[in-house]
This record gives sequence, C-alpha cells and structure tokens, in this order.
Amino acid sequence: MRPMDPTLATRALAASTEITTAALAGDDPDAVLPLVVRRAAELTAADLGVLTVRTDDGRLTVEAAHGTGQDAQSVVGSVLSARSAAARVARSGVPIVVDDLLADPRTAPFVPRALRGCGPFAVVPFGTRERRLGALAVYRRRGNPPFTPVAVDLLHSFGAQAGLAMVLAEGATARQRVAVYQERDRIARDLHDLIVQRLYAAGVQLDLLDRRLAGQLEPQDAARLAEAVDQLDQTIAEVRATVRALTSADPGEQVRAPDLLDSVRAEVDTAGELLGVRPALEVSGDVAGVPVPVADHARAALREALSNVVRHSGARSVVVRLVRDGYGLRLQVADDGCGIPPGVTRRGLRHLEERAVAAGGRCTVTSSPRSGTNVTWEVPLPEATAAR
Repeated sequence: MRPMDPTLATRALAASTEITTAALAGDDPDAVLPLVVRRAAELTAADLGVLTVRTDDGRLTVEAAHGTGQDAQSVVGSVLSARSAAARVARSGVPIVVDDLLADPRTAPFVPRALRGCGPFAVVPFGTRERRLGALAVYRRRGNPPFTPVAVDLLHSFGAQAGLAMVLAEGATARQRVAVYQERDRIARDLHDLIVQRLYAAGVQLDLLDRRLAGQLEPQDAARLAEAVDQLDQTIAEVRATVRALTSADPGEQVRAPDLLDSVRAEVDTAGELLGVRPALEVSGDVAGVPVPVADHARAALREALSNVVRHSGARSVVVRLVRDGYGLRLQVADDGCGIPPGVTRRGLRHLEERAVAAGGRCTVTSSPRSGTNVTWEVPLPEATAAR
C-alpha cells in the first residue's frame, strides 16, 4: 500500500473501527451499509458512493448510496448487469479505476442514466477473499480530478475491512438465531411433553369425578366442576397454540418439529395411566415425514379420541393404529367398551370431524354397547394425492 497522509490514515482507521463496532453490535448487519458507503465517499472525497450486493445470477443490486445531490436516492434499488465493472470486480476481487465513465469501454455500456453526469470512477471488492459480498464504488462529477492511486488503495483497504466486519456480523447473527430457535424448540417440547399432558390428565380426572358424583353434587357445585373442566380445555388449547407459534421456525433456519410418533406414544402412555391399562399401539408406514400441519391435527385428534375412551367407555382394551399408506394418514382408535352413552355431549366428536375436514379428510365414528367404539380419522397427504 502506498504511503498515506497521517491524518487521512487516522480517519480511515477510525471509520473502519466505527463500521466494525456498528456491525457487531447491531441486530441487523444490513442496517450498517449506509454508514459504510457514507464513510467511503468521505474518505475519497467523492461526490457519490454506491454499495452493491451480489445476487444469485451474478448481477448486483444497489443497497445503499450516499451523495450530495439526488443521484444517491435515484440509484438505490437499481440492478447492475453481470457484465458491469462493479460485477466484474465483485467476482475477481481486482479494483477498476477509470478517468471517465462514458469514455472507457469497460464502463461506458453500463452507466445508468442517473450517473451519466459522473466522470472519475473507482470500484473495489466488498467482503473477504472467501466471501465477496459485492462491490464498493465511488464517483466524482465530470470535470473533477480522477481518483489517485492512494485514494484507490485506501478505498480497497476500507472495503476489505468493512466487508470483513459484515461477514463476521452475519455469522454472529446466524449463530444467535440458531441459539434462539433451539431454545424456542426446547421450550415448546417441554410445554407439549409436560404441561399439556398434565393439564390433559387433570381435565380427564375432573371429568371422571363429575361422572362418579353425578346426582350427589349440588347444582352449583356441579356447574363449577364443569366450568373447571372447560377452563382446563381452553388452557390446553392456548398452550397448544403457543407451542405451534414457538415451533414456527424462521424460513432461513431448520428447527425440528415435534416427532409425530413420539407424540402418539406420549398420548398412549397418558391414556394408559388413566385407564389402568396401556392401549396397544400399531404403526404402519413411514410416519416420520408427515407435514407439520397434518401432524398437529393428528395429535389433537388422537388426544380427543383417547379422552373419549377414558371418560365414557369403561373399556378393558384399546387399540391405536397409525397408518401411512397410498391414501394418506389414517388414525384409528378402537375400544371394547360400552359405547358412547346416548346422553353424552358429542362436542369432542365434532372437534374430530372439524379437524379432519380442515385437513381435507374425514372422520367416521361407530359405537354400540356390544362392540364398543371405533373412531377412524384419515386425511390425505400431498404426495399421496398427487400419485393417485
């Protein structure tokens, strides 16, 4: 690097430090880009500074600009050709300097209308050798002196240091995002596996108590007990909504959704504790890749069906079947109990049917005092529907 005026070198060092601090301290590294281009223009005594970022097809998008006139605002958002000087610099890492934009064949064909009043031009890579984010360019109006080699060296060094700060900031932000989503995923699993299961068990126990004490409680006490059960159901619904929100991952991150089979086993275990006998579980097909929305519906449907068994059937044996086949996903809960009593509310069954319809499927329920109750809940899966 050529010798530089000490005052200018001090300003350049201060600007680089400022950019690094701002990039690493902020939640959004991209918010620092206007500061980068402003300092670049000031250090090189340019009339206009432009910062471009590479796109997947090799072109560049103007993300930030700083200037004394209206040119700066008019170029932000512009897309530069993959053959432009800035794009070539972003690919090669070699700066380009010209005395006149419109006279030099490397730049003349690609000058935007808003920049035709500019003459001297210099562009350097922005980023690191391993990860070039784009290009940093400065312009002077026609009639002004061209950029000196010292100014270009300074701009090149500043672009590399500011780009390194941005790359480091992006990495830190990505790691922070991963940590946040991992923590959200853990909290969601704890809510689902512990809180929801306990609330569900408490609700079933209260409902069983209500049935056993039917006719023995004062009307107001019976009403309070029923209200407590309804409040527990509402709380469970709210916690489930919270779990779904927590596991709604950022599009750029991969957060593993709760495993459907693990959830089914947990529901079966809970029902077994309340029944005194664990339901048999039969699984057929690959249920690991079931889409999250369908899996959510299936979990809730199984919980509703098993809740009905615990509350009303008096069953001695229960079979839960989870099948993925050519149709889609099928969930079946069969018991040998006394069937659904005629006077029992069918609210839970309506919920089963509504969930099936919401997922594009159907739910059928057969029940009799002799054969018990059989609930079949099935929904199509996208790939299965396409194959038919």
